[in-house]
Amino acid sequence: MNYLMQTEAKDGIWTVRLNRPEVRNAFSVELMRSMTQVAEQLRDEEDVRAVILSAAGEQFSAGMDLKDPQRWAGASLAERRALASCGERMCQAWENIPALTLCAIEGHCIGGGAALAVATDLRVIGASAWFWLPEIAIGIPLGWGALPRLVRLLGPAKAKRFIILCERFKGREAIDFGLAEYLVADGQAYAEAQRLAAGIAELPEIPVKMSKETINATANALNHLASHMASDQVSLAAASEEAVAARTNFAARKKGGR
Repeated sequence: MNYLMQTEAKDGIWTVRLNRPEVRNAFSVELMRSMTQVAEQLRDEEDVRAVILSAAGEQFSAGMDLKDPQRWAGASLAERRALASCGERMCQAWENIPALTLCAIEGHCIGGGAALAVATDLRVIGASAWFWLPEIAIGIPLGWGALPRLVRLLGPAKAKRFIILCERFKGREAIDFGLAEYLVADGQAYAEAQRLAAGIAELPEIPVKMSKETINATANALNHLASHMASDQVSLAAASEEAVAARTNFAARKKGGR
């Protein structure tokens, strides 16, 4: 049994739930690999009509688990590159699921959590939930293949506000900005995702999957070109003196409540 992640299926609707509420569902290497494996299973599983991604506890995800010892375990350059690309592989695997995917978001959707959310097809957000990408503020570019997805989703100017200026978007603001499609009262995101999934499951299966595949092929045609070196860029930038200073300043501001 995988205690980092829960799955259940009923009438062709699958639910995959992040299950690390004690650390705000932060992504360890083990969790990312498990999420990749379940996405690959859902790609090949028969009669998957819709998939709901949600999270245990009050927060969707705080992003990458910086305290995960496995994240720093790679000794060789090849091992470090493989570890650095875990998040990108996970998000790509979720984008490749043939069935429509819905992300139910409550609380924090930060960093890698936001990167995974925008790899799904539709997002349902609670009124007090919020998106934030702090990567630039800590001295690294955005990875996990999220940058081209956000340019496609938001357009260049809004993507710059979200990625470079590190602006936060909450509830209705996130809807108006283009980060989510459905707004509900706090605590109702999963229930609304279930309602939407039930409607999707009633549609003819093959035309839905064919249409999704063609839409994604058209919209994402240049994504790999734009992000194929993202993991290496993050690793390079993270080791710089500028990034070390940025992380120190960021931690100090966070401790001071700013």
